[in-house]
Amino acid sequence: MKLSTLRNVVLLGIGSVLLAACDHNDNKRNTPEPEPVTRTYYLGLLNVTESQPFSPVTALIHNDQRLWEVGESASVPLEILAEGGDNSELMILDGVTMAETGLAPLPPGYSEGFEFTIDEDDVAYLTVVTMLVNTNDAFTGITNKSLAELAVHDSITMMLPVYDAGTEANDEVAGTIPGPADGGEGFNAERDDADTVSYHPGVVSSQDGLPGSVLMAEHRFDNPVARLIITRVE
Repeated sequence: MKLSTLRNVVLLGIGSVLLAACDHNDNKRNTPEPEPVTRTYYLGLLNVTESQPFSPVTALIHNDQRLWEVGESASVPLEILAEGGDNSELMILDGVTMAETGLAPLPPGYSEGFEFTIDEDDVAYLTVVTMLVNTNDAFTGITNKSLAELAVHDSITMMLPVYDAGTEANDEVAGTIPGPADGGEGFNAERDDADTVSYHPGVVSSQDGLPGSVLMAEHRFDNPVARLIITRVE
């Protein structure tokens, strides 16, 4: 074989290799990234009381942690919500990855809805919480509910009890109830009750014989006070 012919063969081979490499890179560059796998949940909370508006409902996605425990002392963020309906400190707790809030109090007979979309591999626990505003420090909700068990289109319905934060005495006197029954003080850092979270025994109105109570019979409540439906939509 002549030298010129050999040189042409070598150059042809090098060109083929470069062309193949270019084709490979182009294919790699044009291959779309896989879409992340996600889970989407819809939450609906209904106020089933007669005359107890709820504070703006708080819905949190967070890591594995309970935000309250019966028999344990309430955290300051929970105390702030349970006494005055202010959820701002709960929404910025360490471990909270998503936080949503209602824009206004939730009247009796009305519902509030939220939607969350999370990555398939993310740790996801749910807390939903709100104050009964015609009380001293009552709240309702669930905490640390795992969402992993729900398949697409599955749903869970839960009826929610009332808790007493144990941070403010349930005296119901004028100036201590932040709701429309009184329009009094909300959060007060002083703790003058048992200082442990418990199931709430209910209110005792002035019509029930509690002197000085600003609450009326319609402000009483029976457990449960709210219905929560959690649905995985995709």
